[in-house]
Amino acid sequence: MPSFAALLAERGVLLADGATGTNYQDMGMAAGVAPEQWVIDAPELVGELHRRFLDAGSDLVLTCSFGASAPRLARGPLAGRAGEVSRRAAEIAREAAGAEHLVGGSMGPTGQLAEPLGPLTREVCVGAYAEQAQALADGGADLLVLETFFALEEALWAIEGVRGVSDLPLAASFSFDQGTRTMMGLTPTAVVAATRPLGLAAVGANCGRSLQDTDALVTEFVAELDAPLWIKPNAGVPKVVGDSVVYEVTPTMLAEHALDYVARGARIVGGCCGSTPEHIAAISLALGR
Repeated sequence: MPSFAALLAERGVLLADGATGTNYQDMGMAAGVAPEQWVIDAPELVGELHRRFLDAGSDLVLTCSFGASAPRLARGPLAGRAGEVSRRAAEIAREAAGAEHLVGGSMGPTGQLAEPLGPLTREVCVGAYAEQAQALADGGADLLVLETFFALEEALWAIEGVRGVSDLPLAASFSFDQGTRTMMGLTPTAVVAATRPLGLAAVGANCGRSLQDTDALVTEFVAELDAPLWIKPNAGVPKVVGDSVVYEVTPTMLAEHALDYVARGARIVGGCCGSTPEHIAAISLALGR
């Protein structure tokens, strides 16, 4: 089984997967159900989506564990089961990916603001991400991915927690949902400055807003970043049409932007909210796979 570093060196660019939640909704997940619930209740469907992305050309898939930290699960039906859910999510992805593809252990923010703005303390945060990272590693993840972060304190505490229990490659990706800034005002330049000493395997952006915003983010990242650049944008800004949420960026449009990101230095590309296996297949074709 190739390592993240070895496969990245061999291929030059790695193609990640697309959205989880929006695809699960298309597959029948009821409104209000957390995707992590399907790890327990519908593991066959979790594995099916992984396989769809792999068949479309993904080199790596992310586990269905974005919201599986203990603080995030604390008030729901999976309270107290963070380790179990994360480990099982990694096992499902590992089975789908086989030995030829990579599994990234997905860890999202806790949903709490760090003190003094909110209740999240360093001790709780470090412990939560240590628990989740250990479970993902035990389940077979090849790398660990902190994604959609918006606050620097939480991200740094999460990195501390992960590094305390695992030496797997670690990527950190931020959501710049205010255009070229995160909700807490972080810029790509600030992210790079804070993470440069930490030796991360990749740094970048996912989710966010429009592709035009992501274009600007890539420009700022490539001017500052030494580590491989990770870029997974949404398929545009969602719009409500009747009872449905529609993402208007077509597979061809997303592929054109992804190819441009690669030309400008991105090393890992894929999609986030609204991106389907068809979007990933289009990127794969654009990359000449």
